[in-house]
Amino acid sequence: MASFIGAMAIADLVKTTLGPKGMDKILQSTGRGHSVTVTNDGATILKSLHIDNPAAKVLVDISKVQDDEVGDGTTSVVVLAGELLREAEKLVNSKIHPMTIISGYRMAAECARNALLEKVVDNKLDADKFKSDLMKIAMTTLSSKILSQDKEHFAKLAVDAVMRLKGSTNLESIQIIKKPGGSLKDSFLDEGFILDKKIGVGQPKRIENAKILVANTAMDTDKVKIYGARVRVDSMAKVAEIEGAEKEKMREKVQKIINHGINCFVNRQLIYNFPEELFADAGVLAIEHADFDGIERLALVTGGDIASTFDNPESVKLGQCKLIEEIMIGEDRLIHFSGVEMGQACTIVLRGASPHMLDEAERSLHDALCVLSQTVIDSRVLLGGGWPEMVMAKAVDELARRTPGKRSHAIEAFSRALVAIPTIIADNAGLDSAELVAQLRAEHHNEGTNAGIDVISGSVGDMAERGICEAFKVKHAVLLSATEAAEMILRVDEIITCAPRRREDRM
Repeated sequence: MASFIGAMAIADLVKTTLGPKGMDKILQSTGRGHSVTVTNDGATILKSLHIDNPAAKVLVDISKVQDDEVGDGTTSVVVLAGELLREAEKLVNSKIHPMTIISGYRMAAECARNALLEKVVDNKLDADKFKSDLMKIAMTTLSSKILSQDKEHFAKLAVDAVMRLKGSTNLESIQIIKKPGGSLKDSFLDEGFILDKKIGVGQPKRIENAKILVANTAMDTDKVKIYGARVRVDSMAKVAEIEGAEKEKMREKVQKIINHGINCFVNRQLIYNFPEELFADAGVLAIEHADFDGIERLALVTGGDIASTFDNPESVKLGQCKLIEEIMIGEDRLIHFSGVEMGQACTIVLRGASPHMLDEAERSLHDALCVLSQTVIDSRVLLGGGWPEMVMAKAVDELARRTPGKRSHAIEAFSRALVAIPTIIADNAGLDSAELVAQLRAEHHNEGTNAGIDVISGSVGDMAERGICEAFKVKHAVLLSATEAAEMILRVDEIITCAPRRREDRM
């Protein structure tokens, strides 16, 4: 029983963050500095929990997997698994064997999945409809997050960013830059690439038709740098000679780099004043110390390679872009590359009142981007707002009536667990959940209904009119992961603490 209780406690913890009217949690770390995170994202909350109960860890893992796999629905997974376990506990108490419950759950999950598959809508062929679907999905995803006030604005940002990807799920090329100041409404999407660096002294501030060499190499040797080397000299002139030779080497290296025919050089490591002067004389823009993410992304975006040796210029692929210039955001200067090789790249600049706000906005936006990029590939769409759960519950209920034997109890329990999700959405909005869910159930007995819980007006509404949509892939993943996790915890009858591995046998 201990395993059930732990898992249900976790589910109750994140339960309140579900739905458009869900509340946020403040996570305060116990480490140094007591850093504070404000979040609504199920995976983020669970990742930071300190848990002893092993069964609860299983739930944390499924929410992590859900976050990696589809990005959204992290809370729903945990809540659904928790509800399944709560129902299972009642069944176990009434002397039904866990294996029977599991086989019932298996049948129910299969049945629920088929019910969803019958109801999906696919608008891949009609571009305008598909785009409006994406907008709806983005708005639905964002409505339970901190961005819900400006969700139209952000949904548009997210959809534009994902449409530029042209179907790849690689979110690397969408860069999110957080700059405190301004309000959330000031966030914007910039096509092109923004590097969070300043342009060096005495260098061209603006370059058109840039050819970019992205490199990872040391440009800081104008001193003797052979560690532990002892050079005996009989006069200062000799030291000067050594330094002169070093300088000469550096000059050669810079010359080699310039021979690539470039006018912008981005380096991962430091560039000392001397080579920087040389670059400035040659009219090459040198950017030093671009962080590693920045470098990789820049190489990806401009279509160049990251080079570390410069002996044969013909084998190095240079990056290209139309224009490099300095821009100001707030009071920070950034370098903006526009007209880049890969049209897929873009940068979303988030503005906001405080760092916590920005972090949360980034997480929410990331959820939306993940879901959208998955939807671009698998374009099947469902309505939201507790509608899919009711559809599944209805199908599962019918299955329970047809199934003989004890398994039917388990199947019925599954449908009760599904109905718990709309119930919780209503509860979080402070509505009368029992009344609403009963109305919903009645509505769903009419064929082809679109009824779901409309939290804003506090009644049962038509989800198609409200434009509340969810990606099929998210729901599908939620259903399967939750069932499997519940199954796994159900199979456990004892929790055994193991002795730690002994150390002596290594000697």
